[in-house]
Amino acid sequence: MRFVPFVMILACLVGGIATPAGAITHGSLDRADHPEVGALVGDKPEHDGTWTYCTGTLISPTVFLTAAHCRREGKETVRVSFASHYRPGSAVFTGRFVADPRYRAKDHLHDMAVVVFDAPVPGITPARLPSLGLLDRLEADGTLRTTRFTPVGYGSLAPVKGEGGWRYTYTDMRNQTSISFKDLDDEWLQLSPNRAKGEGGTCFGDSGGPNFLGGPDSDLLVATTISGVDDGCKSTNFDYRLDTAPVREFLGRFVTLP
Repeated sequence: MRFVPFVMILACLVGGIATPAGAITHGSLDRADHPEVGALVGDKPEHDGTWTYCTGTLISPTVFLTAAHCRREGKETVRVSFASHYRPGSAVFTGRFVADPRYRAKDHLHDMAVVVFDAPVPGITPARLPSLGLLDRLEADGTLRTTRFTPVGYGSLAPVKGEGGWRYTYTDMRNQTSISFKDLDDEWLQLSPNRAKGEGGTCFGDSGGPNFLGGPDSDLLVATTISGVDDGCKSTNFDYRLDTAPVREFLGRFVTLP
């Protein structure tokens, strides 16, 4: 299953139910813009015949960053594909799934995991990680409010609500969109799409995927997609900051940090 149970997240800020995030909405095909972004691939297809169920980013030649809630019960290893359109037979890399031991499903704090490969992934340049407190500095000098962010992922496209509820369409393809800043706190970067500017957001299947600081050419990964506040994936996205000390404590076990 792509979906995990509904969770309460940041109730004091959101005041409602949030759902683990899935796919890029109102975006476009990523093609070769972000080859460092890959998908977790199931051992068997989902009920709709597609295979990918979470997203992540290569942050060193042997380390792939995703979300802890993407763990599948009983699975210590996972398969990752960097194909812009995954099809059976596409190259996959198998690695060990290591979640942050501090992860708490009830509020998604420390919702991080890495996939550690035995050998370097060839031909792909890893994304860059932020320095400590980068987003705080951008907020303090006033530039964060007008900063553009680029989410990338393999999730559901443009959910449609019918009589039976929401319908989610998956394509096993990597997509990207643009999204605007909304708010920042100690753990979370909140992003919200400005429809007037043609922006989109994330949805089911994009969990663990990157939010790059800047436009589509950026490779500076500042937050990972975790959750949203509506089943239609049209409102605020909650993304886990990667520039904080607790995050760096975990990631520093696996990669060299700036």
